[in-house]
Amino acid sequence: MKHVLIIGASRGLGLEFVRQYREAGDRVVATARSDEGLAALQALGAKALRLDVASVASCAGLAWQIDGEAFDEVVLNAGVFGARTDGLVTPAEADFDQVMHTNVLGPMRLLPQLLDSLAPQARVAMISSIMGSLALRENSHGWLYRASKAALNSVMRDAALELAGRAICVSLHPGWVRTDMGGAGADIDPATSIGGMRALLARLQPSDNGGFFNFDGQPLAW
Repeated sequence: MKHVLIIGASRGLGLEFVRQYREAGDRVVATARSDEGLAALQALGAKALRLDVASVASCAGLAWQIDGEAFDEVVLNAGVFGARTDGLVTPAEADFDQVMHTNVLGPMRLLPQLLDSLAPQARVAMISSIMGSLALRENSHGWLYRASKAALNSVMRDAALELAGRAICVSLHPGWVRTDMGGAGADIDPATSIGGMRALLARLQPSDNGGFFNFDGQPLAW
């Protein structure tokens, strides 16, 4: 039985992570912002914690809520897309702040809170996106989201350096998934995406620390 923490689990990919881990018999702690999200997590048998990754006070309160835990796997899933733009459309300041605070500052606030709650050789996964890859980029759609995921990959690499020997840190692209963010026309369903990422996390080796992977385990270019 694994001990798992999922950050941002009220719907979509996060909720599917919780569902699959619980079906496998694992112990799950998961976070959500709303009463509805917390209720959904509790219905699956997870320990539900209220957390808003965009709030400094909320992030600062995580450490005491998980005091004494030893997580084998941690997934930082909370994220937003922001305005859907094409071309060089200057983002509104409010949109910039929302996306960067949620997708980048949130993990930077949370990672220090998690350090004392990691089991030896824990796996720490940040749900990134192929849209954050510089080498694989073919268009500028959603350039604010792309910038945030490129920055998140940088955060992951620094965490991997700091935690080398203690944990294995990776960035994961979940694929184009049929969720509220991905839309109905996406390539794969949440079960396929999460099943692939869970299998990948289970077989990670220390040499994978700091890597960027597709949901099916294929390495991705930065």
